[in-house]
Amino acid sequence: MTAGQEQAERFAELFRAVYLTFHRRDGPRSQLAGASRAVLEHLALAGPLTVGEAAAHMNRAQSVISEIVAHLERQGLLEREDDPADRRRTLIWLTPHGHDVLRRDREVLGVDQLARALARLPPGQAGELIAGLRALVDLATPVPAPTSIQHLPAPPDNQREDP
Repeated sequence: MTAGQEQAERFAELFRAVYLTFHRRDGPRSQLAGASRAVLEHLALAGPLTVGEAAAHMNRAQSVISEIVAHLERQGLLEREDDPADRRRTLIWLTPHGHDVLRRDREVLGVDQLARALARLPPGQAGELIAGLRALVDLATPVPAPTSIQHLPAPPDNQREDP
């Protein structure tokens, strides 16, 4: 086993320990139905959209998305607003409460418990830990291979199309 493999195994063991120590235990992770979460997540990534645009993006019938939006609106998670660029269009967007619910829904670890533990680390160590994890995640993300434009040889004069 290489040194890199040994380090990876030690990291994997510690990762499991961190998850088991700090995972949320405050009830079900999500109070959102899958379709509601999908609409909120999509809007959070895409920005304000019309119901029709959201339906097209999510490959669902407009009536289905409209029903989900109405439900989320009644819960105070979404609101409708006039499109500033075109007053004829109405956009749907997350309310501040919707952003909070979505943020909380995304949390896998108990942030309060984790914050208490990080506060007990020596000065600077929490920042180093976070920077190290960020670097690890960044290095694991595949870098797209550079694309090169290949120049194809021109066809011989006798094979060129006449305009």
